[in-house]
Amino acid sequence: MAKDIWRIGVARLGVEACLDPQALANADIRWLEPGPSFTFLADPFGLWRDGELHLFAEAYDYRTRRGVIDHLRLDGELNVRARATVLAEPWHLSYPYVFEAEGEIWMAPEAHRSGAFTLYRARRFPHLWEPTGRFELDTPAIDPTIFREGSLWWMAYAPIGTQAEKQGRLHLAWAERLAGPWTPHAGNPVRIDRASSRPGGAPFRHDGALFLPVQDCARTYGGAIRLLRIETLTPDRFVAEAGAPLAAPASAEPFRDGLHTLSSCGPVTLLDVKRIDRSPAGLAIDVGRQLGRWRRAGAP
Repeated sequence: MAKDIWRIGVARLGVEACLDPQALANADIRWLEPGPSFTFLADPFGLWRDGELHLFAEAYDYRTRRGVIDHLRLDGELNVRARATVLAEPWHLSYPYVFEAEGEIWMAPEAHRSGAFTLYRARRFPHLWEPTGRFELDTPAIDPTIFREGSLWWMAYAPIGTQAEKQGRLHLAWAERLAGPWTPHAGNPVRIDRASSRPGGAPFRHDGALFLPVQDCARTYGGAIRLLRIETLTPDRFVAEAGAPLAAPASAEPFRDGLHTLSSCGPVTLLDVKRIDRSPAGLAIDVGRQLGRWRRAGAP
């Protein structure tokens, strides 16, 4: 079975530059070193502290098929100085969206296999995180992305379901307080389009407009990013327009098969790109996992 292998890049440009579809093609991008075979880092988000970039990402190994959240500390020249796992649960974790609000640092990772959405707070940044609330919405939230607009908190997310639903539907929820309660939008799904619905990075503002990065999965999962310009956002209305696709730049070679995260982080923009592995070695991993399941089940 084909396997997506992701790689993270740090582009030396502000995210607003990506409103130009050619921006990444011309950008100075620091590509992080790939990991061991059939492992990857993806879904990068970050914060700056004292001249250092604290980058959080999903760390995944196809041998275990369970993601955890890793923290990487980068210096001012974007060299990785330290790496450690900072959040692991019995279920798969990914998309560690980190943000600052109310004098605290928060993380809203995807954990839909737990059956609900859990918000975490940094008890001791960046290595210790504690759950602060578990919220059941109209669906377990995939790629939950929280932001403030007007007097309300908003969460954009994709629903569970078929691949078409997970990749091609956008849901929203709103709350008066970050701690909830969270109310699903009256129009969910507010957008149905496999080319511009599933969240794919941190929202940002430019010239007064609000933009949400979303994935273009029309060709392949995470094939590109589009910037969704949100024009109307109320508890009962949603209007948005998607921009042109942003594809993996030539400098990402051989990781040119997709790009599914674009996260603003001050003077840099975090992104990830993928290559699709179809090698016999990947198939051998799947066969080994299946044999292991049979043995544990007591099969002859």
